Amino acid sequence: MSGTITHKGMVPVARPFVGKEEEHAVLEVLRSGWLSQGKRVEEFERRFAQYVGADHAIAVSSCTTALHLGMIAAGISQGDEVLCPSLSFIATANSIVYQGARPVFVDIDPRTYNLDPNRIEDAITPRTKAILVVHQIGMPAALTEILEIAQRHNLIVIEDAACAIGSEYRSNLINGRNSLLACFSFHPRKILTTGEGGMITTSNQDVARRLRRLRQHAMSISDMARHGSREVMIETYDELGYNYRMTDLQAAVGLVQLDRMSEFLERRRSLAARYTEKLAGIPWIVAPFQPTYARSNFQSYMVRLTGDAASRRDALMQSLLERGISTRRGIMASHREAPYRDASWDSQLPATSAAADECIVLPLFHQMAQEEQDFVVESIREVGHGLA
Repeated sequence: MSGTITHKGMVPVARPFVGKEEEHAVLEVLRSGWLSQGKRVEEFERRFAQYVGADHAIAVSSCTTALHLGMIAAGISQGDEVLCPSLSFIATANSIVYQGARPVFVDIDPRTYNLDPNRIEDAITPRTKAILVVHQIGMPAALTEILEIAQRHNLIVIEDAACAIGSEYRSNLINGRNSLLACFSFHPRKILTTGEGGMITTSNQDVARRLRRLRQHAMSISDMARHGSREVMIETYDELGYNYRMTDLQAAVGLVQLDRMSEFLERRRSLAARYTEKLAGIPWIVAPFQPTYARSNFQSYMVRLTGDAASRRDALMQSLLERGISTRRGIMASHREAPYRDASWDSQLPATSAAADECIVLPLFHQMAQEEQDFVVESIREVGHGLA
């Protein structure tokens, strides 16, 4: 490509896609007089379960609260250990600590950025109770191998599927059917967004029933049941519960977004393939790896820098920002943050630390124009020429 491509305005790393349909759906809820968890949430749960192929779906206020409830449902408590990756948003580890348990970080496969099954068994101790698997940036983890290890050691598996709606593992959508449960996020940087919000999917009816109570203070009777009853109903609170409910306003947006999923996925995969093609001529960039068993939704497009460029990653990001291109560092390493900082982790997590230092998330969003993507690629080529 000859010459310098210019572009007006900022190219964001992500941008939610909402239209008139979402506006109308929210307006209907506003006019209905019922704004909190109600019929729209019920419909969203039913439709989401149907979409991913789950038996039950439980809507909550965020993926973080979903993970917390998942830990409760798994019986995680004081003194337990839960294996998980450090290479994940800090909410993954936090959800374990909420229950008084200890996250035990396991290193990753440097190609997929997910838990390396070959390193799991060395981390298991008599206190290990569960494995929290993360499908990082939409790339499914090696579930078959992890589930086999868990079965051999009588461990519970929970899936942090925050980024993985629409992702496929062995031709099936990620849905929590083979684990205890899976937790999804609807944050604005995710493919399907409700502003904030999350969903838990499970095949266990008893778990689903308990989760529905726990998300609304463990009330024995739902608000809707009391509202619709012609008899006085007095609820009870049989255990410690939480206010982790989703609103009908959020669910209304989610229902519209769910109808767009095939369009969203097709567009993101097309943009990702175009990135991979355009970046192929830059020797110090490694494009995302996709194993044969998985199909990513490309919730993010993360590349890895090599050689001198890797050591100057932050300078590259700053130069791109000055051109009007927003990027993000690669996935954080939770063991480097204050709540989990311990020098002993550094020697145990070399692949995690390297990935955290060497990766960059490039702009990718549904409305991204070809000209914007070309501008990103050419800017990387030009700016990086002096850094590599």
